[in-house]
Amino acid sequence: MEMNRYGFIRVGAASPKLKVADCGYNVTEIKKVIERAWQEKVQLLCFPELCLTASSCGDLFLQRVLQEKAVEALSDLSLFMKRDGNGVSPIALVGLPLRIQNNLYNVVAVISAEGILGMIPKTSPSSHNGSPGNRWFTPGKQLNCSMVEIAGEDVPISSGGIIFRTPFAHFGVEIGEELWEPAPPSSELAMQGAELIFNLSASNELVGKHDYRKALVKQQSARCHAAYIYASAGFGESTTDLVFSGDCLIAENGILLAESPRFSLDSELIITDIDIDALRHDRLNNPHFTAEATYDLMEVDCLLDTISPATMYRSFNPHPFTPPLEKRDARLSELFAIQTHGLAKRLVHTNIQQAVIGISGGLDSTLALLVVANTFDRLGLPRENIHGITMPGFGTTKRTLKNGIALMREIGATIKEIPINDAVTQHLKDIGHDGNNHDVTYENSQARERTQILMDYANKVGGLVIGTGNMSELALGWTTYNGDHMSMYAVNTGVPKTLVATLVRWIADHRVKESTRSVLQDILDTPFSPELLPAKGDGSISQETEQFVGPYELHDFFLYRVLRYGDTPARTRFLAERAFAGKYGPKEIGKWLKLFYQRFFAQQFKRSCLPDGPKVGSINLSPRGSWFMPSDASPSLWLEELDI
Repeated sequence: MEMNRYGFIRVGAASPKLKVADCGYNVTEIKKVIERAWQEKVQLLCFPELCLTASSCGDLFLQRVLQEKAVEALSDLSLFMKRDGNGVSPIALVGLPLRIQNNLYNVVAVISAEGILGMIPKTSPSSHNGSPGNRWFTPGKQLNCSMVEIAGEDVPISSGGIIFRTPFAHFGVEIGEELWEPAPPSSELAMQGAELIFNLSASNELVGKHDYRKALVKQQSARCHAAYIYASAGFGESTTDLVFSGDCLIAENGILLAESPRFSLDSELIITDIDIDALRHDRLNNPHFTAEATYDLMEVDCLLDTISPATMYRSFNPHPFTPPLEKRDARLSELFAIQTHGLAKRLVHTNIQQAVIGISGGLDSTLALLVVANTFDRLGLPRENIHGITMPGFGTTKRTLKNGIALMREIGATIKEIPINDAVTQHLKDIGHDGNNHDVTYENSQARERTQILMDYANKVGGLVIGTGNMSELALGWTTYNGDHMSMYAVNTGVPKTLVATLVRWIADHRVKESTRSVLQDILDTPFSPELLPAKGDGSISQETEQFVGPYELHDFFLYRVLRYGDTPARTRFLAERAFAGKYGPKEIGKWLKLFYQRFFAQQFKRSCLPDGPKVGSINLSPRGSWFMPSDASPSLWLEELDI
């Protein structure tokens, strides 16, 4: 599995056991952690601030013997990184005190098999673990050189920051409480191209501080559209006045991906895989993510081996539109409120107090009816003003007809049943179509007949036709142009199929009485179908949608990855194979992904003229601001990549 090829890079944060002022012991422990990371194919590894000496040395930092031993330890570690090993040689970031002329700096050294790649001094060490940091260290901004000699080699050093450029990602460094500043250096580093920010810290532990620290790391990663890798000092630091917990955190774009146990007596190492492609996509779509450098940035190119691990240190949600369990109630309540609020505004603006909606007994019209009922309750309108029309046709089954009528009765809507068989038969006869030929004309004539009834009935009662189609159907074009494709306001247009089912189930569990719940549960158990072909001999549905277009959960995953992150076909397939491992094989995923691209491109003309409807999430297909795509675009480039 060539993970780097698909836009991922493996990083780690470590808090090793240390002894204060014992550089030999500390290097030995750091080497042990590097060995572990080596075997796990970690590519970039971050250690705590001043880890070669420990951060709590106090006035011992001013002792020449400690300063020299720290540099010797760095040289020893650099030689260790150059050795041949069985695993992948990572880039490691370590901290030490470094004397340059008559000043002592708190610096980070970046080392790899290439040697010492560069050094970054802490910009403003005004305090350090409750002590005056400028008692020992000179602020990095006072540095007046760009090279320093370490073991006979010239090493780049920059107070203005360094962008380290690897083949797979660019990274920058900030140190300790620089993260806590009003304008952290990481903000500028991110604006200048750093997708990974490493923070080597020696933050002591206080009651409640961990939560605040974690919030800062998450927020800065989100603000910078970056991954933030934070490693802090732990067991072995002096506890004269302070305690260090060894807190290590890795966040990506506001999401915490990995966290170490605190107060461990052993060395700790956390590892995760960062989605660089996703970060770059978000930056590309952020119009404010450009800036001219405001200070002198240095760039250093670094070699980095490609890795091919058997597994990844992260999972992929197969249902990205569905909220996680711990947030489900709040998120679905908000979603339902957005749909309700959007429809309420349209009704108030138009001064319309009647709604007309086609009820099929399927999930989409069910959700739309529940939204309408909730809206009427919010506006103080009688539910009798909701005109639910069921229009049985050639493929309507007893089950869906029964459920549709039962739901309207439970809601308290005005029920109207208008069979369409005769009207469609006459229409087919008028256009010279053989009604025994169950082709697309046969199917679409039913959908358009139903839409005509809804529109005309709305004119009759002075009502608004409520659309029921969902976003997944729009993506695949599984809708009849100027049939169920059209309405006066479409409440489900921003809700994908997997989320429709989740939302209806949530409403059934939390928002309705028992009798209504039983109807909704049977609707949830009914296969997806437009019911445009005659039923089977036993009266069951003969036309199941997912047999034709594939599983909606796959298509919703494809839709999310392609629109939210701009993923390539190969990357989308790579992620789907991991998200649905054990359920769908690579061949089946490839088959439906190819169909997704074919239909998504071919059916854009339907999305180019959508009725109004509320946007409820980050993905939407409205041509009025959410998705701009020409109706005549060719899918050949995308399909060619899948055929490679």
